[in-house]
Amino acid sequence: MSSDGKTGTSGKTRANAEISVQKYEPAAYEEPSDGPTLNRIHVEETFSGDIEGAGVVEFLQASFADGTASFVGIERVTGSIGGHSGTFLLQDSGTVADGVVSGDWFVVPGSGTGGLAGLRGEGGFRADLGEGAKVHLDYWFEG
Repeated sequence: MSSDGKTGTSGKTRANAEISVQKYEPAAYEEPSDGPTLNRIHVEETFSGDIEGAGVVEFLQASFADGTASFVGIERVTGSIGGHSGTFLLQDSGTVADGVVSGDWFVVPGSGTGGLAGLRGEGGFRADLGEGAKVHLDYWFEG
C-alpha cells in the first residue's frame, strides 16, 4: 500500500463519497393483487468527496408488502474522480431491508468520456432510508 493508504499493489484507488438525493420520483408500472409491485424510480443526486459531480439514474424495483425491495439501475455520473473529469456509467444492484438501502455497483466498461475514458471500477453503497448514502468505488484506468 502506498503512503496515502489508497492505492494497493493491484493499482486500484479507493474513492469515498457521499450522495445527496435532489429528486426522487417513483412510479408503479405493475401492481398485482398478489406479489410485489414493480416500480420505475427516477433519481437525480449529487456526489461529494473523492467523487464530485451529479448523477441521474433510473431504477427498476420490486417492492414487497413487508417494506423490502430489490432493485437494479444504470446511472450516468458527470463530474470528477482523482483529478480526471468527464462522464461514466454505473450499473447498480441492491436491496432495501430494515430501513437500509445497500448494494453494489460497477463502472460499465467503455462508458467513460473525456478525462474518464478508460475508467473501470467496482464498489458499493449504503444508506438509511431518507439519508445520504455513503459510497465507495475502487477504480483504475485501462491503457
